[in-house]
Amino acid sequence: MAWIWVVAVAGAILLLWAVSLGRILSSPAPYCLPPSPRFLPPFHGDRRCRNVLLVLAHPDDESMFFTPTILFLESKGHKVHVLCMSLGNADGFGDTRKEELYNACATLKIPAEQVAVLDHQKLQDGFHEEWDHGLLAELTMEQIQLWDIDTIVTFDSYGVSGHPNHRDVHHGICKLLHENQQENIEAWELVSLNMFRKYSGAVEIWLSPLISSSSKQLICCLVNCNPSRTFKAMAAHRSQWVWFTRLFVTLSSYTYVNMLQKF
Repeated sequence: MAWIWVVAVAGAILLLWAVSLGRILSSPAPYCLPPSPRFLPPFHGDRRCRNVLLVLAHPDDESMFFTPTILFLESKGHKVHVLCMSLGNADGFGDTRKEELYNACATLKIPAEQVAVLDHQKLQDGFHEEWDHGLLAELTMEQIQLWDIDTIVTFDSYGVSGHPNHRDVHHGICKLLHENQQENIEAWELVSLNMFRKYSGAVEIWLSPLISSSSKQLICCLVNCNPSRTFKAMAAHRSQWVWFTRLFVTLSSYTYVNMLQKF
């Protein structure tokens, strides 16, 4: 009799997945759930679009974690810029991964002139590498001034996967915001999820809005109505597009939904 329960539970999970995916795909454009006028409201005057800086640690972060955010911002007419703090050279493929990032950004409609990939000797990829938060803040400010950035999107303090480079990027942005409060830069962080929600895939479309609505902090849930864009962008990182990465992208809720929390 036990096998009947196993089959029933598996069937229920598959049905929930199918219903969730159907809801995601039913929209013609990326959207915020629930709709929030407080998320990147237009500026007063002639300028209505934002210059958004997505600050990453490694090539493929943009495709693996931030695609719903990128697609939503582009659908609203905002200009997305990418600052990647390293080549991702932990395994010696740094130059290859840099080129792959440009290719992935092209699939996401981000022009090469709006992408910067750094190779600083004090910011090398690795679990045991400690990145200087002051240096991260300084390098980010250079790009803010170059591109006239008014909004930043990056990792939260856990960095989705707990990778120390992700976490250092977050702390670098915190330092930048603290030291440049007069610049009036708006910043948002990608909320890290527990293991169950991280691999709940499309089902997260029900969980994120429920949890964000009960939060005292400003949280917005951005839905990717075209998950195939994530797969195409991630596939551009050919050196990383192995079986377990494909499985991650399929099961990861970050493929379908991003929860952004204001700093």
